[in-house]
Amino acid sequence: MRGEPSCPKCGGRVRAPGLFADSWQCAVHGAVHPLQPVIPPSVEGLGVIVHRAHVPVWMPWPLPVGWLFTGVAAAGDDRSGGRATAVACSGPGPLGGMGELVLVAEELGVGLGARYAGIDAPDPGPYMDVSAPPHAKVVAAGRPTPLWHVKGAPDDRAVFAGEARGLWLWAVVWPEQTGLLMYDELVLTDLREAGAEVELVPCGALSPRILASS
Repeated sequence: MRGEPSCPKCGGRVRAPGLFADSWQCAVHGAVHPLQPVIPPSVEGLGVIVHRAHVPVWMPWPLPVGWLFTGVAAAGDDRSGGRATAVACSGPGPLGGMGELVLVAEELGVGLGARYAGIDAPDPGPYMDVSAPPHAKVVAAGRPTPLWHVKGAPDDRAVFAGEARGLWLWAVVWPEQTGLLMYDELVLTDLREAGAEVELVPCGALSPRILASS
């Protein structure tokens, strides 16, 4: 785990705002919202992200049976607040073995979801066929939310994306067959609205999937 902010798109080093630029800069991607160091799973760490976020902090709630919260990350700084959030959960997969799920909420162009998805674009639009029926549905903050399969991702994962509250919602699942989880109409809660329920979130060991990613 690195202790410094990094580029949400590539994980590279970023330069803090200064005399010649008023935003964080990546040598490859230019101005970015910096990805802050991943916070190990704890109720306190989750609370820090929740209070700073300007975008939803999505979590399946209640969690599927046997699943645990296993890490959280956010892109943004003290000035901008969280412009993207990523929450990891782990548990038994539908077909056996362990499954991992990372849910990302982000503003247009941040690029964090694409990094976890392993695709070379900041947003999922070019890799989705929204003219086709959705491939999965979740209930996000009480609203039915269609998700489409995102093409072009590595074979070890299943990637779905859609729009919730006017922002991108990504669901990245490892291994690929654990994507069956997405056909059960997961109920997602924005933890900014959960209040004291956040203190009930069961925590597991830090997921390596949240640390970085292609």
